[in-house]
Amino acid sequence: MSIPPSRDLRLLAGAAGLSALGDFMAVFPLILHVQQHTGSALAVSALIFALWAPVVLASGIAGVIVDRFENRRILIAISLLQATTVLGMLMAKDSLWALLPLSVVLGFGVALSQPAEFALVPAAAGPHTDSATANGLMETVRSLGFTAGPLVGGALAAAGLLWLALALNAASFVVVAAAAHVLRARRRPQAATAGERVRARHGFAFLRRERDLRITLGGAVAALALFSMSATSEPFFVTRVLGGGSVAYGLLLSSWTVGMAAGAAGIAHRVGPRNLAVGGLLAVVLQGFGIAGGALATTVWVALIGFSCGGVAHGVKNVLLRTLIHERAPEAIRGRAFAAYNGARNGAELGALVLGGIAVSAVGARSALLVAGLGPAAIGVAGLLLLIKRRHAVATVTTNEGRVLHAHIQG
Repeated sequence: MSIPPSRDLRLLAGAAGLSALGDFMAVFPLILHVQQHTGSALAVSALIFALWAPVVLASGIAGVIVDRFENRRILIAISLLQATTVLGMLMAKDSLWALLPLSVVLGFGVALSQPAEFALVPAAAGPHTDSATANGLMETVRSLGFTAGPLVGGALAAAGLLWLALALNAASFVVVAAAAHVLRARRRPQAATAGERVRARHGFAFLRRERDLRITLGGAVAALALFSMSATSEPFFVTRVLGGGSVAYGLLLSSWTVGMAAGAAGIAHRVGPRNLAVGGLLAVVLQGFGIAGGALATTVWVALIGFSCGGVAHGVKNVLLRTLIHERAPEAIRGRAFAAYNGARNGAELGALVLGGIAVSAVGARSALLVAGLGPAAIGVAGLLLLIKRRHAVATVTTNEGRVLHAHIQG
C-alpha cells in the first residue's frame, strides 16, 4: 500500500497509532500494579471493567455528540481530558477507589474519540484517496501501536516504572490533541446545521435496516463473542500447554498484531467496493482458522504461524468493515452508526473475557482456544451463506421485474 498524499490523513493516522501505543504501554503496567498492590483478582477485574465498560455503555451518547458537534474540536477536548485523567491516575495509583472512577472517565474518552476519529477519516483523506486506502493506513499505524505498546509497557513494568508509563501516556494524549489542532480537515455534521434532532437510536436503526451491514457487522460481532475468549486462553495455552514463558507469550501477541499491520497495509485495499461485505466475512472465517491452527500446534514456533495468519485476516477485516460503514452510512449519521457498531463489538469482547475464563477452567486452554477459533469461523461461514442467499434473491427479483417491464413494453 502506498502512503496516501493527504497531510491530514497522515496526521490522523499518526495520532491513532500514538494513542494505541500510549494506551497499551500504560494499561499493562497499571493492571500488574493493581494486582501486586491489592493481591485481588476482583480488583483487577474491576479496573478492566471500569476501563472497558464505558465504551459499551456510552456508545449511544458518544455517537450523538460526534454527529452533533465539529469532530476536530471533540478530539482536541477529549485528548486533553484524557491527559489530565491519566495524570490524576499517576497521583492516585495506590488507591483503587480513586483509580476506578478515573478509569471510567478514561473509558468514556475512548468511547467518544473512536467514532470522532472514524467520522473524520473521509474529510482527512480528501477526494483523491478512496476509503479502503485511507482505512488501511489508519489500521496499519494503529496495529503498529498495538505491537509496540505491550512491549514497552512490559519493559517499564519489569523495571517498576509505572509512573513513567503513565506520564508517557499522558504526553501521548497531549501530542494527539496538538495533531488534531493542526488538522485542516473539518467535519461539521449536516444534521446539526439543518436543525434536525440527533438521536442515538438512528445509528442502531440504520445498521438494522441496511441488510448487508446487518448480516456482516452482526456476524462480526457474534464472532467476537467467541473469538475474544482467546485473550483469556492464550497465557494458559503458552505456559501450561506449550511450556513457554513470558517471552513466548509476548511473541505470540506480537505475531498477531504484526500480522494485523501486514493485512491492513498489503491486502485490504485490493478488495473492491462491491466485495467489502463478502471480504469482511471471509476474513472472519480465516481469522478463526488462524486461532484454531495455533491451538493445534505443539510448539510455540508453529503456533506463531497460525497466529500470524489470523492476525493478517484480522487486519483485513477491520479495514473492510470500517470501509463498509463509510460507504453505506450517510454522512449525517456516520458517527452514530460507527459508535453503535463499536459499542456492540466491545460488549461482545467484554462478555467473551468472562466466557473465556469459564471455558479454560472447564475444558482446558487448548480446547478453549479451539472454540475461540472454530466458533467464529462457523459464524463467518453462516454469514457468507446468508449474504450470498440475499444477493441471489435480490438479483432474481430484479431480473423478474425486468422481464415484466419488457413484456409490458412489448405488449
